[in-house]
Amino acid sequence: EKGIPEAEIQPRENVLTYHAWRALGRQVRKGEHGVKVMTYLATEEERNEAGIVTRTAGRRPWTATVFHISQTEEATP
Repeated sequence: EKGIPEAEIQPRENVLTYHAWRALGRQVRKGEHGVKVMTYLATEEERNEAGIVTRTAGRRPWTATVFHISQTEEATP
């Protein structure tokens, strides 16, 4: 949909979130639109003061917006 060939899309290599690109020294160009993806985050078991389980371990859905490397440029200091 963004005009990027499917063969060039490599999750966790050249398709990352905004903050992940910033951590790698790159800036998402102004006006670029990302793609929303859904993933699952692991949750842990929680207990109250009495030791009773209030929430069990599992997974919960989470959405994130990701950008392809072609939508970024080297960050300027």
